[in-house]
Amino acid sequence: MKTNLKQHTVLTIGTFDGVHIGHQKIIKRLVEVANVKGLQPSLLTFFPHPRMVLQKDANIKLINTISEKKQLLKRFGITNLVVKKFTKEFSRLTAQDYVENLLVNQLKSKYVIIGYDHHFGRNRNANINELKQFGEDFNFEVEEISMQDINDVAISSTKIRTALNEGDIKTANTYLGYNFMLTGTIVKGKGLGKTIQYPTANLHIEETYKLIPKQGVYVVKALIDDTIQYGMMNIGNNPTVNGQSQTIETHFFNFNNSLYDKNISIQLLERLRDEQKFDGLKQLTTQLDQDKTQALQYIQDYAK
Repeated sequence: MKTNLKQHTVLTIGTFDGVHIGHQKIIKRLVEVANVKGLQPSLLTFFPHPRMVLQKDANIKLINTISEKKQLLKRFGITNLVVKKFTKEFSRLTAQDYVENLLVNQLKSKYVIIGYDHHFGRNRNANINELKQFGEDFNFEVEEISMQDINDVAISSTKIRTALNEGDIKTANTYLGYNFMLTGTIVKGKGLGKTIQYPTANLHIEETYKLIPKQGVYVVKALIDDTIQYGMMNIGNNPTVNGQSQTIETHFFNFNNSLYDKNISIQLLERLRDEQKFDGLKQLTTQLDQDKTQALQYIQDYAK
């Protein structure tokens, strides 16, 4: 967590999971204020997710990993992402300690953009009215995000998670305003793909809280060695060869170099079909040929 900043900040606070079109509207406003007032555009978020700590909700899945979120926020103009470790001790801070020590002393906030329904402090007992009073006491302005904009954020997040769980990548990408991505390290697999002329890169995602979309075959793209590479990804258990655990395997169409140990982000563009169990490798290969033809047609028609 980068605190004790030298420059005064305009700050917003929240999970911002997805950094989707609803969030981007708030971020745009934050950057506008930063430019007008000569402040550093900053975002304060908490990790682990408070529900993971306070409710022991280990099943919560997030649209972005922290590294993905940082990359996205930078793209939209947030130069300072502050990730505050969320603990039970932190949750017990009084509202004044939270504001005075974190927002004012450490983050040097001069302007805070926050939702009308924002609550903070021990037992979340302080609201935006108290924050405005603290603003008067500690010399920072508070701008309230409207109910409509907050509702847009909540609706978008829900729709994105639902769409991903249903494999509706097109809807998810529409609400995100960019392509959903899976980021991880390429690790060695069983090598089965090579034997059927479809070698795959096996993606290992360390962050267990990352939301993985519905199993199936997807058209994808990735930036590898500064070049965009297209391919098709299978998320599933490889039932044809009696696989036992879920894997994320991508066959890139025009790339034969080794990717082992590389960290890459793979963007999902379109879902082609469910994962299927075939009667043997020959039938599987025939289907993969059809998938490739369909994927290449999609790339030709729609991919940018």
